[in-house]
Formats: sequence, structure tokens, C-alpha cells
Amino acid sequence: MDQNTPTLKVVNPDQPLTDQARAEIAALAVRQRKAGGVLMKAINFVGNQVEDGMKLLPEGFRKQVDNIAKAALEQSFNVAKASRGGPLGKVSSSRSHKLAAAVSGAVGGFGGLPTALAEIPVTTTVIFRSVLSIAAEYGEDPESEVTRMECLRVFGAGNIGADDDGLDTAFFGARLSISGPAVHGLINKVAPKFGAVITQKLASQAVPVIGAAAGAGTNLAFVSYYTELAHVHFALRQLARLYDDQQVIEEFHKQLGRKVPTA
Repeated sequence: MDQNTPTLKVVNPDQPLTDQARAEIAALAVRQRKAGGVLMKAINFVGNQVEDGMKLLPEGFRKQVDNIAKAALEQSFNVAKASRGGPLGKVSSSRSHKLAAAVSGAVGGFGGLPTALAEIPVTTTVIFRSVLSIAAEYGEDPESEVTRMECLRVFGAGNIGADDDGLDTAFFGARLSISGPAVHGLINKVAPKFGAVITQKLASQAVPVIGAAAGAGTNLAFVSYYTELAHVHFALRQLARLYDDQQVIEEFHKQLGRKVPTA
């Protein structure tokens, strides 16, 4: 198969959306809105700590976080497939992923900012594996690099609370190259948005000991947020295999009350 061949194969591109398909898309739009709400509630719950933690973050820290986010995403992309058959392969259920993330967050937050930074790659890999498992539920091939690139796109949610929060569907259904440069390009595009969420998480963990509880809580919200977005993303892709992807995305943004983004 040519490396630029997309995984979307429309059964009947001329088939209009049925009422049932529109109802499914409407439900996915609601699910996306609720996903952001879960994470915002967690951040607001530790709001004072986030505010205090932000004061502890050194200048230029955001750039450092973006670099950490890039490294964590790249590592997750590379180890996700291998980990399915390794020690982490037994961690496959949503509950197991949430438990693993909570433990990781608590350990990371216990020592304050240094341990919180060190914990990011672990949490990112746990979330990535959870997203990959969800992709398989919707008929994607978990062994495919293209599927793992679609998992990366899930991490490209916008800044929470901003107008662009939610899935980036601008390139939905676009042809994906699985070359090294293409993977790095996608990671570079996704990392700043992922880093924005990570910064808030780190701020909640910046105070030693107290940060352990905040770390566990925000990590649970982290996993819930990205797994919910994964369900939306891969359910839309599943629908796009039955209908033309453009009309699926147009209906999705109509339900969200937004304009369809352009490449």
C-alpha cells in the first residue's frame, strides 16, 4: 500500500446523511462539549493552587513545556505499538488507564515541579495507549502507523476555555504521509496545544506534597478528556467510512455552532 494512502474508504460517497447519522453526530458534538467541561471542573477545583503554582513557574517555562510535550508525544508514538505486547499491554481498559494515570500524577506531584516534569512522558504514554485502544474499538488498525498519527491528532485539542477548544478537524480525512518528516510535522503542530493543557496541570502540581492530590485528580481528568475526544474523533472517522467525510464534518460543526475550518 502506498504510504500516502488514507485509511478512510467511503462505502458510498454520494449517500446523503440519514436522520440516524445526524443524530449520532449531534450526540458526538454534545460529548465533545462535555469533555471540555470535565477538565475545566478539575482545573477550577484546584484553581487557587493553579494560580499559586503559576507564580512558581520560571520565565520562559512555556517553551520548555512545549519541548517536553514534543518529546513525550514522539516517545508515545514510538512505544505505543510495542507496549501493547509488553508490560503495559495488560493495561488495556479505560479504568486501568485512569488508575495508572492517577498513580503517576500523584507520584509526580509529590515532589513538586521537578517530579511533575519527569512524570509527563509516563502520563502521555498512558493516555496515548488509551486513545489507541479506542481507535481499535472503532475499526481502526492499532498496528498501523496511520492510526497512531490519528491518535496524535486527538492531542491537538485547542486550549481549554478558548474558542478553538475541541478536535482539530481542519485536516479531517486528509491524506497522511507516514514518513519521518510528516510525523515530526504533526507533532510540532499538536505539541503547543497539548503543552497549553500540560502547563495548567504542572501549575497544580508545583507545590510539593499538596501537588500529589492535585496531580492525581488532574491526571484523571486528563485521561477522561482525551479519551472522550478520542471517542468523538474515531466515531466521526467511522461515519466518514460510510458517508463523504466533508458532509460528516459539516454536520458536526453545524451541531457545534461553528464554521467548518479550512486547511
